[in-house]
Amino acid sequence: MNNTAKILIPAAASLTLWIAASIAAPATPPPAAADDTDVISRERVLRDPDIPVSGNPKGDITVIEFFDYQCPYCKQMHPELKKAVEEDGKVRVIYKNWPIFQGVSIYAARLALAAKYQNKYNEAHEALIGSKERLDESRVQDLMAKAGIDMKQAALDLEKNAKAIDDALSRTNEQAEAFGFKGTPSFIFNTFRFSGVLDAGGFKAAFKDARAANKAKK
Repeated sequence: MNNTAKILIPAAASLTLWIAASIAAPATPPPAAADDTDVISRERVLRDPDIPVSGNPKGDITVIEFFDYQCPYCKQMHPELKKAVEEDGKVRVIYKNWPIFQGVSIYAARLALAAKYQNKYNEAHEALIGSKERLDESRVQDLMAKAGIDMKQAALDLEKNAKAIDDALSRTNEQAEAFGFKGTPSFIFNTFRFSGVLDAGGFKAAFKDARAANKAKK
């Protein structure tokens, strides 16, 4: 993430984003938000209460991945991200379902978020993102069941919390579009943004840049 160019998005909490010079210029920045409930405020982007935290919840930087369970690049890259996060030990990770392929992607995203009510979101995520086979509804259910999720309870939790889950997915979509992302995988590294595939070394370099930016602000 070298040779970066600064892009300011005027939100309520003034979320300053950076983008690699090789990435195309973003869409026109959205107008200033009224308060921190705005979907592109720093608080909503980095700390959405309806989206579980992975990695180290007390990490000194936050990495957000916008992904789709049917995205082959997301699947290919996930082990690299996981390796970099585990070796670092100080990275807070937010996996934001952005089901751009529609259909079963939406079905999988909703069920995975429902698994959080069993405290099994990470298990559901790993099972689905790690699948090498084409997903359909039966395959999603089977993968999650094998990962230890009670599927009957997941269905009940989905029905009971449908609004919260769908609102979370809607916020993620609004954020991705506001930041000019064109597809998955796309990332926010604390205050930097990037679209594309990275290996473990690329992620480590991004973590380093994010920490350097934090220090520069102090």
